Amino acid sequence: MYAREQAIVEDRETIRSFLRAQKLVTLVIVDADGIAHSVHVPFVLGQDADGDWMEVHVARANPIWKLVETPRPLLALCLGPHTYVRPGWYATKAEHGKVVPTWAYISVELRGTIQQMPSMDHLLRHVRAISDQEEAGMAQPWSVDDPPGDYVEKLARGIVGLSIRIDSMMGVWKLNQHRSEEDRLGMVEGMNARGDAASVEIAEAIQKSMQ
Repeated sequence: MYAREQAIVEDRETIRSFLRAQKLVTLVIVDADGIAHSVHVPFVLGQDADGDWMEVHVARANPIWKLVETPRPLLALCLGPHTYVRPGWYATKAEHGKVVPTWAYISVELRGTIQQMPSMDHLLRHVRAISDQEEAGMAQPWSVDDPPGDYVEKLARGIVGLSIRIDSMMGVWKLNQHRSEEDRLGMVEGMNARGDAASVEIAEAIQKSMQ
């Protein structure tokens, strides 16, 4: 993923925090004919002695899981807040007018190896983990133990669990780091005035990057 050097983030804890806040990734898998297939999935992210891992699941009706009957290389993408940047926000517009529009965004690229989970027990542990993760903090959190009998296990037969070993993480915080402080402060002011959620998030990220 191309980015200016100033925009690249390699600190894994920063990237992990971003991923957990976004909650959804796009998996891209290339088949034997060179055709790319994608799916959007929520995930559980973790670390162990071998590094970072991710677990997801897809509907059994989605044929993408058949591509990983044996381990296969994976590209995963996660796009965070993004917003249009107006040239009129730059202080330098009034000085020389040599400014053009652009886009500001935060995104992460993951590369690794994906394979199917080895058993139903593994899948059920994943289902419990992702449910507990998302229900945490709720007034009355739902649990996989709430439905009667083997209801959850029966439904789990309709999904396929996938395990991902993450080899590399790359973040891009494209926040116009190459521009002057005055231009970037103009961006912050303009985005906060525009007021939509993505613009406000990007404005906060710009301010943080300037500290």
